[in-house]
Amino acid sequence: MTDTRVLEAMGGVPRHEFVSERFQKIAYGDHPIPIGENQTISQPYIVGLMLQALALEPQDSVLEIGTGSGYETALLAEMAKQVYSIECHSELSDRAGKILARLGYSNVILAVGDGSQGLPMAAPFNAIVVSAAAPSIPPPLLDQLKDGGRMVIPVGSRPLQELQLVRKRDHDSVVSVIGTCCFVRLMGKHGFTTAATATTGECPLNIEDRGQ
Repeated sequence: MTDTRVLEAMGGVPRHEFVSERFQKIAYGDHPIPIGENQTISQPYIVGLMLQALALEPQDSVLEIGTGSGYETALLAEMAKQVYSIECHSELSDRAGKILARLGYSNVILAVGDGSQGLPMAAPFNAIVVSAAAPSIPPPLLDQLKDGGRMVIPVGSRPLQELQLVRKRDHDSVVSVIGTCCFVRLMGKHGFTTAATATTGECPLNIEDRGQ
C-alpha cells in the first residue's frame, strides 16, 4: 500500500462503527467480519488494494456495487466528490445508511437493487468498484464507465477469483489482474442467480439520497 490518500482515508474512518458490537474489538484485524445476510466486511488490506487500484481523484464520481456494511462507502466518500452505492439487501443498505448519516457523510447516495445492472440514471462514472464476484464483467457496468475510467472487480467462481482492474479506453477495455481474492457472489441478471432472482433476473430499485 503506497497511495497516501487511501492510507489517510483508512486511518480516518472508524471501521469499528460498521460492525456489530460483538465484533468491535477485532474490527481492525486484517480479516473479514460477518455483517449479516451471509455477507462480510472485507479485510482492510483487500479494501485498500482495490481503492489504490482505482486511483481516485477528488472530483470523481464513483459507483460502488455492494454497500455491505458501508465501510468502503465511507472510504470512497473521503476520496471522491460523489459516491453512489447499490446493495441488493435492503436491511444492509438501511443499516449502512444510518451509520453513514451519523458519521456525517453527505456525498453518498444509496440504492437498493440489482448491482449487476449498475445505476444507469447516475452514469457515467469515473470509477466503479465491485465488492462481489461476478462470473464475467457485467456489460452494463462497462457501459456506465466513462472513457478513461477504471473498474475493479473480482471475476470467477468460488473458492478463489481474479481481482481485475479494467481500464476503459476509446470505448474498449484493457484488463489486468491485480491478484487472487475470495468474495461472496454478485447476484443478479449479469451475475450469479438464485431461486429468488432467477425469475426476474433483478431486484426492484429504490434510491435514497443520504446527502439530504
